[in-house]
Amino acid sequence: MIAKLLIANRGEIACRIIRTARDMGVATVAVYSDADAKALHVRAADEAVHIGPSPAAESYLLGEKIIAAAKQTGAEAIHPGYGFLSENAGFAQAVIDAGLIWVGPKPSSIEAMGLKDSAKQLMMNAGVPVTPGYLGEDQSVDRLKAEADAIGYPVLIKAVAGGGGKGMRKVEKAADFEADLQSCKREAKASFSNDEVLLEKWITSPRHIEVQVFGDSHGNVVHLFERDCSLQRRHQKVIEEAPAPGMDDATREEICAAAVRAAKAVDYEGAGTIEFIADASEGLRADRIFFMEMNTRLQVEHPVTEEITGVDLVEWQLRVASGEPIPLKQEELSINGHAIEARLYAEDPSSGFLPSTGPLDHFDLGIVGRIETGVAEGDVISPHYDPMVAKLVAWGETRDDAIDELAEIAGSVEIWPVKTNAAFLTNALLDDDFGDAVLDTSFIERKLDSLVPADDADDAIWQSAADFTLMADLDQDVPSALGFRLNAAPRIATTLTHRGETRTVSASGSEMAAHVTGFVEEARTLVFADGQSFEFARDARGTGAAAAGDGAILAPMPGKVIAVDVAEGDAVTAGQRLMVLEAMKMEHALTAPFDGTVTQLSASEGGQVQVEAVLAVVEPAGD
Repeated sequence: MIAKLLIANRGEIACRIIRTARDMGVATVAVYSDADAKALHVRAADEAVHIGPSPAAESYLLGEKIIAAAKQTGAEAIHPGYGFLSENAGFAQAVIDAGLIWVGPKPSSIEAMGLKDSAKQLMMNAGVPVTPGYLGEDQSVDRLKAEADAIGYPVLIKAVAGGGGKGMRKVEKAADFEADLQSCKREAKASFSNDEVLLEKWITSPRHIEVQVFGDSHGNVVHLFERDCSLQRRHQKVIEEAPAPGMDDATREEICAAAVRAAKAVDYEGAGTIEFIADASEGLRADRIFFMEMNTRLQVEHPVTEEITGVDLVEWQLRVASGEPIPLKQEELSINGHAIEARLYAEDPSSGFLPSTGPLDHFDLGIVGRIETGVAEGDVISPHYDPMVAKLVAWGETRDDAIDELAEIAGSVEIWPVKTNAAFLTNALLDDDFGDAVLDTSFIERKLDSLVPADDADDAIWQSAADFTLMADLDQDVPSALGFRLNAAPRIATTLTHRGETRTVSASGSEMAAHVTGFVEEARTLVFADGQSFEFARDARGTGAAAAGDGAILAPMPGKVIAVDVAEGDAVTAGQRLMVLEAMKMEHALTAPFDGTVTQLSASEGGQVQVEAVLAVVEPAGD
């Protein structure tokens, strides 16, 4: 067995590998860039080696630095995780040439499956069904256009060296073909230094079905059943599950047997995935499931396979890389229950899914289910890497049980100030069509408007924010959401500001919903509900900002004054906006606590202010 393992990756997959290695008694070495100097995977490993600046091209993608780190620390083997160099045949060969163990398939297997056109031809020769299309060497526009016309529209153009949705275009009609082809080739050239393409018939009701396979150096290959990864956005998987809904035993047997043939055709060792596209217009049928590509590595979604089979795929990888046979025979593998995984990303669905970076000041993913993450509270989401924060995984006796549990997990996510897609995931899981397994790869695109949550707080959230605020103002412990009853007279109220809107809200005197949590922090109140976070500027006297005393307006946090709406001597009314503070890429309106006159104004447009700085003073009317 390998004694010391270097993980050539970062984040949650590095932490995942470290966990299994530790359970097996294998020492671990992490590598890290400048941005990851204090990262969780670095803290979790037995040793860590710095390999360069923050950009991946200057650190995690430099194979020579990773191999040097392995030599330096005495590591015997390198596990690439997924992404970065995991499917780089040249790196795999360099690891082997350095006298180290490569925890993955042979370089020749990676190479054989690296180009989509040659891989499809190889699969055809192995008797694996492939999507009708064109794989020819003639890449002229005229030939490609003629082939597309013969296949029939819509047709799919795919970069032969592509992945992750890059270099891929759906062409609806012949008139669009040439422009889409040129666009696809430009993107492929920029992404993969190879602008060659293949053509495939567009499947009208496509489902993404993939089969987990595993091989060893003794000639054994098994499958660990299938996964459904149909819920995607821009060709990136969002929710995955195993087994595939609606898969009957006969179809499963045929597709899994085809996957094993595919793995044997390239003399495969280690963990791999054979990806298929299914025409599900008449349900899942073996004669309508076609090979797409092979991923020659561990997949992001491998936990759902582990949950239904009871297998630790990372343990299998380490054992097989050490020369051992696969621990179980095919007949010893079976499906138990149902598992679903959702990818929690640091992104803002309400802003077009733009990445959200910065510190994780509050980070709580709960304790229910299986959570795979590479960050903890106090860590930072870096702009240099993939924005995935965690994988949320649930298992149930039935698919409905797994859906219910995962929706609860996603809805309980508490992360601030970084934005996440947790509420978006919750909406997708609770969608009626998802529950009924009415799935295809356009599911998210088709339902996007209903899945993206509203960014503004509704009345119930405002009420919860007021209740949390008043409890803090009454010097009582901020309660847990479950079973809380506010022991205060209903006339007690507070004034809060959220996204430029100010309201004065009375105490509810009633129990909060079980799914709502929150707390008061400095001059703000935070509320978490159904996977979303809501921030309110607060003051016990009823201003939209913090107040040092009667009428003193304090900065709720460090920031920049981007607008000043009043001048000294101005008469103002309660709730009137006085100025706007920008902090952490958010705008915070500061408002008058009551009717009165601005007697002091310390803030100026463009000025930087510190937390609790006095920005203005309003003297009450009649004083």
